[in-house]
Amino acid sequence: MLYDIFIDPFVQMYDMPDFFLQVLWEGFVAGILYALIALGFVLIFKASGVFNFAQGIMVVFAGLTLVGLHENGVPAYLALILTIGVMGVLAYGVERVVMRPLVNQPEIILLMATIGLTYFLVGFGEFVFGGEPKQMITQELGLPTGSTAFEIGDRGLIILQHIDIAAAVIAVIMVTALGLFFNKTRIGRALRAVADDHQAALSVGISLNQIWAIVWFAAGLVALATGIMWGARSDVSFALEIVAFKALPVLILGGFTSIPGAIVGGLIIGFGEKIGELYWGGLVGGGVESWLAYIIALVFLLFRPQGLFGERIIERI
Repeated sequence: MLYDIFIDPFVQMYDMPDFFLQVLWEGFVAGILYALIALGFVLIFKASGVFNFAQGIMVVFAGLTLVGLHENGVPAYLALILTIGVMGVLAYGVERVVMRPLVNQPEIILLMATIGLTYFLVGFGEFVFGGEPKQMITQELGLPTGSTAFEIGDRGLIILQHIDIAAAVIAVIMVTALGLFFNKTRIGRALRAVADDHQAALSVGISLNQIWAIVWFAAGLVALATGIMWGARSDVSFALEIVAFKALPVLILGGFTSIPGAIVGGLIIGFGEKIGELYWGGLVGGGVESWLAYIIALVFLLFRPQGLFGERIIERI
C-alpha cells in the first residue's frame, strides 16, 4: 500500500515521461486560468477590503452576454465590444447602488451585499439568457482551434490544444498588464491607498467612488476574459461558477492582496489537482480533482493563514 501511494507514481513518471509532461501541461493551463479568476477577487479585495462573492457569477454573466448577443445576430467583435460596455455598466451600477451606500460599513455587510449581487445576476442571467449551456464563439473571435503534437524522442507524444496555448498567453498578458497597472500608474497607486485606509485616501483628495467603479470594471474585464477562455474549453453555463470558486484555495495560498500570489497559488493548485487525480485518484476512488485544492488550502490555513505572499496582520486586542 505504501509503495502504491508514494513510490509507484514516480516509477510511472519515469516510465511514461510523455504522460507526465502532458499532465504538467494541463496543470499549467488550469493553474493559469485559476490565477486569472483569482485576480478578479484580488482586485476587489485590494480596493475595498471585501471578498467579492459575485466574481464567479460575473465570469458566467460576461460569457453568457457575449454568446447571447452573437446568437441574436450581433457580429462577434461587435458583441465583444458591447459586452465590455455591459460590464462597464455593471461596474457603475454596483458602485452606485451597492458600494456607495455602504462606505465605512463593516466588511461583513459588504460581503453580504456581494452575495446578494450574486443571486441577482443568477436570476437576471437565467431570465435573459436561459439556463441551457451555450457554446463559446471561439472561431468567430479568431481564437485558434485544433492541436499540435510534439514527439519526445522515442518516448511518446505531447498534445497541446491550440486554445489552451492561447488561454495561457492571454492570461499571462493580463496578469502582467494588471501588475504594471497597480505598480506604475497613478490610478494603481490611488487604489493601493484606498485599500490601506478609506478615510486617509478621501482626506488627500482620492475619489473613493471613482476608484471603486474603475476596479469593478477591471474585475469585469478579467471575468470576461476568464469566461471566454473557460467557455472555449467547455461550455458557457452556470456550472462555471463552481469552477470559479477554485479561486478560493488559490487566494488562501497566495494571499488575498497579492497578484504574484494569485499566479503562484494558481499554479500550485493546477499542478497539484492534475497530478493528484491521475496518479492517486484510483487509490481513493477518484474525484481527487474536486477536493484536493481545498485540502491544500486547509493545510495553509493551519500553518500560514496569511498565504505565501500575504502580510502577517497583528492587531491590538
